[in-house]
Amino acid sequence: MEYVYAALILNETGEEINEDNITGVLEAAGVDVEESRVKALVAALEDVDIEEAIETAAAAPAAGAAAGGAADADDSEDGDDEADEADADEEEDDDEEEDDGGEGLGELFG
Repeated sequence: MEYVYAALILNETGEEINEDNITGVLEAAGVDVEESRVKALVAALEDVDIEEAIETAAAAPAAGAAAGGAADADDSEDGDDEADEADADEEEDDDEEEDDGGEGLGELFG
């Protein structure tokens, strides 16, 4: 993650995102730099408009929250308890799925 942060710092300060600059930022932060990761990051960001990517990423959670808030408001206006019960049933099913067979990332990390 620190490699991406280095690229974001360079972008924010108007510096060119290249191998030397990313390595410099990482070394200044005390990171043990892996040259292959730096090369991969620079290659991956070559055709990316970072400002546009940041705006898109920031807009997605806000849009989801707005849509979720509107759905919650509709449920409360109707006074329909069936929707609340369906939500509760879904949550119980999700809990049961997490316990089945020990699958998922949680099992990898304890």
